[in-house]
Amino acid sequence: MAESTASNEALPTGMQGVVSDWSSDQTAFKRTSWGKTMMWLFVLSDIFIFGVFLLGYMVARISTPDPWPDASAVFALPLFGVYVPLLLIAIMTFVLITSSATMALAVKYGYERNRRKTTYLLLATAVLGALFLGMQVFEWYKLISDGVRPWGNPWGAAQFGATFFLITGFHGTHVTIGVIALLYMARKVARGDLEEGRPGAVTGRKGRWEMVEILGLYWHFVDLVWVFIFAFFYLW
Repeated sequence: MAESTASNEALPTGMQGVVSDWSSDQTAFKRTSWGKTMMWLFVLSDIFIFGVFLLGYMVARISTPDPWPDASAVFALPLFGVYVPLLLIAIMTFVLITSSATMALAVKYGYERNRRKTTYLLLATAVLGALFLGMQVFEWYKLISDGVRPWGNPWGAAQFGATFFLITGFHGTHVTIGVIALLYMARKVARGDLEEGRPGAVTGRKGRWEMVEILGLYWHFVDLVWVFIFAFFYLW
């Protein structure tokens, strides 16, 4: 008991204690793989970029003297003769959230070494991502056909077009990269590269099923960013 009390008294206090406690955490830091650490750093850097874009969008919307287009009307689509606000956007959001579920299952079955289910779930996630991109292309085509440009639009504030194409285009680029990575990983898993340690990108060592989880971190981040875009750009 005396030794325990002396040990507790020796611990630094305040911010120095917090830093000391975190830096000595064996599980969170010293046992984390290099690949997972780098993916977390990439996600953190991308959070700042998307955060700046959304902040710039809010500043542009608040500061412009011109009326901002009503997203409910701009992104409405006809259904049985009635225009439904944000119909396509709602479907896109549902598709992307569903892809997060299939990705999570792919990670689960990956750690269980179930090649067949992991491959199918990775492919399903890629298909959902591609479906999202197809709907986004249709959305862009519709707005461009309506006269929306990065320098103006027929409904009011000129900044609407610039912020829309910038934010959704940057996110769509991330989704495109993710779909390509999912197809590549599905091929690796199907061939057994993660089990055999076959030389090549991301599979140089045997048993690196953690690569599926690392890819999952990227995909979940892309899905989460869309939730913020949906809330700030389409619902606000």
